[in-house]
Amino acid sequence: MNNKRIYFIRHCKAEGQEPTAALTKDGLESAKNLVEILKAFQIDYLISSPYERAIQTILPFSQDTGLPLHIHEGLSERVLSKEPMDDWLEKLKRTFLHKDLSFPGGEASDEALNRIKEVINEVIGRDDVTNVAIVSHGNILALLFNHYDNTFGFDQWLQMKNPDIFLIENNILQQVELKEILSN
Repeated sequence: MNNKRIYFIRHCKAEGQEPTAALTKDGLESAKNLVEILKAFQIDYLISSPYERAIQTILPFSQDTGLPLHIHEGLSERVLSKEPMDDWLEKLKRTFLHKDLSFPGGEASDEALNRIKEVINEVIGRDDVTNVAIVSHGNILALLFNHYDNTFGFDQWLQMKNPDIFLIENNILQQVELKEILSN
């Protein structure tokens, strides 16, 4: 990874799953609390999913530091299916095991992984950044983390919090310990 540290932030608590879903009151408070934590990482580049909840998660940090926020469609959440599914959780679990499995109007795990890997490759290719913060969503991040650590799967996705921070450095994945204040 060219000595880059890439911090992956799962967005704070949101009111829903649609792209326009905003953060909850607790989520907005967590986003403010992230500012000091992220400052310690000496972030020099910010990228976010275009979804409202992701932007709202990183906006307080961007405003506080003056770092511009770059939006990238490749960080959008993976769509499991365009059709409602009562058993969506079981189907999602299957996609962690069968990475080419897709449902009507949805994206297979491999497709979503390739999409987010393109973003990562763009970041790695930049010589002008060292510490990058990427704000995205639980499912697509879990697929990426599984790429770096095959023990990270469905069960680990279930344990992810809003927000959560992970670091990939030298192709090694580690979870960043968040202060208790963020676990409202």
